[in-house]
Amino acid sequence: MSRQGGLRSPGVRLALLGGLAGLLSSGAHAAGGVQVALGDGNDASYLRLLLLFASVSLAPAVLAVLTSFARIAVVLYFLRAGLGSAEVIPNPVLIGFAILLTACTMTPTLSAIGKQAAGPFFAGRISLAQAALQAEKPLRDHLQRRARPEDLRLFSDLGARTVRGSQPSLATLAASYVLAELRTGFVVGFAIYLPFLVIDLVVAGTLGSLGLVSMPHTAVALPFKALLFVMVDGWRLLTEALLTSLR
Repeated sequence: MSRQGGLRSPGVRLALLGGLAGLLSSGAHAAGGVQVALGDGNDASYLRLLLLFASVSLAPAVLAVLTSFARIAVVLYFLRAGLGSAEVIPNPVLIGFAILLTACTMTPTLSAIGKQAAGPFFAGRISLAQAALQAEKPLRDHLQRRARPEDLRLFSDLGARTVRGSQPSLATLAASYVLAELRTGFVVGFAIYLPFLVIDLVVAGTLGSLGLVSMPHTAVALPFKALLFVMVDGWRLLTEALLTSLR
């Protein structure tokens, strides 16, 4: 199979959309009383069961690359690096906060996919192929809003051109979206890291002028950086900036 053929194949769509279906199945069940119909032992029932287990393993990867999670996580890790201590914000807190912000920003897209595709599929009303087609439009809209034209051209030049006329393939959109999110995350992260770096330089210079070279400047600078972040209400400003940029 050629590279273009592989990207146009339904298998690529199902791989990208399967994880989203797993993410949405629990939410759809809680919101609308959707029951997962695994059937009575026929081939379609085994396929649904296999997809259900595969979705659970794919969900973290899909969450990381097809949602705003990548941008938010990069920015939060830059913030922690700027503070200079990994113990200040533990990993579970960092990841949990990133997931909550991702849920806030992705609610319209996830709700549309859950209503149109995941809910009917796990209820047994539509087939897997129909669910993939139903989920493709809201997912495409989400990816295309933030994919940069230059990234789309890059992947088009590499051979992942189209699925329908001039419309880019879902794999091309996803790859371009990831590049755009990582780039934006690094830009925002640098803007956050820079004030902390200035404080580090001032503290290091002050300790050097006092002859306290052996004293770790990061430990001395940490209270000043935390105080600065709290005084400017940094958590609110950071959350507002992230949610506004992701609308």
